[in-house]
Amino acid sequence: MAVSRRWRFGAALLVCALVVGAGVAWKSSGSRAVSAQERPRLMLFTSLPILWNETPDLAAMLRADAPPHWARRALEAHYTLVARDTLLAPPLDARFLLLAQPRPLAPQENVALDDWVRAGGRLLLFADPMLTADSTYALGDRRRPQDIVLLSPILARWGLELRFDEDQPAGEHDAARESAGAALPVNLPGQLAPRPGGHDARCAIVREGLVARCRIGRGRALIVADAALFEPSGADGKRAAALDSLLEDAFAG
Repeated sequence: MAVSRRWRFGAALLVCALVVGAGVAWKSSGSRAVSAQERPRLMLFTSLPILWNETPDLAAMLRADAPPHWARRALEAHYTLVARDTLLAPPLDARFLLLAQPRPLAPQENVALDDWVRAGGRLLLFADPMLTADSTYALGDRRRPQDIVLLSPILARWGLELRFDEDQPAGEHDAARESAGAALPVNLPGQLAPRPGGHDARCAIVREGLVARCRIGRGRALIVADAALFEPSGADGKRAAALDSLLEDAFAG
């Protein structure tokens, strides 16, 4: 029988309490290692196994020899992570939010997210229309990551549409770059496009539709139409550098 998302969230919080994230120095120019007291809070809402490992049972999840996801280590180097399984209660009370391939949002969650960004929140959103990561869990298992992101209502509110080219070739590759920054690995990415009807939102779409930078009310959102970055790989250092670059783009200033 499928284990509920709330059980999974509770287990993830237990894992967070038992495992200490390793701190590393921030790679940005003129930066330094951030002490635990100085780290800003980052809310994390995701269906991906970033805070926990995909395992058949709780005992396996809590094994001391199971290494944490590389992205968790990268995030905990700079932020105090606050795991969320809803965008409602408690209210969104930190300045930074990472949505990584989230489950479909309830109507009230769309409203809460929109209100939070407009009030000055900073959002980094990964929205993948065709997730390519393998999963231990079968289709229909509620523990399985969200295979196809379903965020049309909130994207439409911000004047965006997420498209997918079914004829594009599969296989991981580096996305088109804006500059000489870190390479961003993608696999069957989506494409963001403007659509009429956005409310008080101004989005600049770059990198051939892969990324949108939006000013929404007093807040900002950086939206990436792929989540292959979070897949495990032998090149975790390259992925961590790409994630650091996106975090700085989304949250700096």
